[in-house]
Amino acid sequence: MRRRGRVALIDPRAVIDPSARIDRNVSVGPYSVIGANVEIGEGTWIGPLVVINGPTRIGRDNKIYQFASLGDAPQDKKYAGEDTRLEIGDRNVIREYCTFNRGTSQGAGETRLGHDNWVMAYVHVAHDCFIGDQTILANGASLAGHVIVEDYAILGGFTLVHQFCMLGAHCFTSFSTRISKDVPPYVMASGYAAKPHGLNTEGLKRRGMNPDTIRDLRRAYKIIYRSKLSLAQAIEALSELADKRDEVAEMVAFLQRSERGIIR
Repeated sequence: MRRRGRVALIDPRAVIDPSARIDRNVSVGPYSVIGANVEIGEGTWIGPLVVINGPTRIGRDNKIYQFASLGDAPQDKKYAGEDTRLEIGDRNVIREYCTFNRGTSQGAGETRLGHDNWVMAYVHVAHDCFIGDQTILANGASLAGHVIVEDYAILGGFTLVHQFCMLGAHCFTSFSTRISKDVPPYVMASGYAAKPHGLNTEGLKRRGMNPDTIRDLRRAYKIIYRSKLSLAQAIEALSELADKRDEVAEMVAFLQRSERGIIR
């Protein structure tokens, strides 16, 4: 184990591979196992009975609770031991029994969690998923492979997301939502086959979005979901509004890059 700076706070009952690079002020609890090719940034706290395998890089000031399993091989039959990665940013909270898998060579080659995320117990993040910043994944949420979750998204408990789906910034899913198509930014989704349920207005107000922007996003939502237009027609109808409002332009850009189609 290579320590950077001051002596790390490693419980003597932890098992640390000699190649692991652990920065100063990192705390590792009893019976945790840190494997080869793992890098852990300054100030991160790792509880007891955590398993971290590499190649994995974890940033600074994270809190990782007991029984989490991070950086193990992807659950993909095509995986044949390729050198893929898990990347975790800074100031994340990862609670009990979470499982994060590394990427695959068929995908991006890495799974990535950004900064300042709150990941509750029993969350599963499969191979090649990209999660942005400031998201909340409630208890039991599960992401299949290649899922993208953009900044400030909130996934309710036991939300299930099919592979290759995108969840847009500031979207919200209720508990036990099953998602097999893309969820546009700012939209609330609910149901076993997820349906749109309006704009995430309360979430936007809490984040300080001004009323004029929320008004224009409501107009955009109505064009997408209540005008009976096709997706291509809705994108065309939103062009003028998108020119004057960045948040609407973000919705349009999301719709344009959607390959699975959006929830309707």
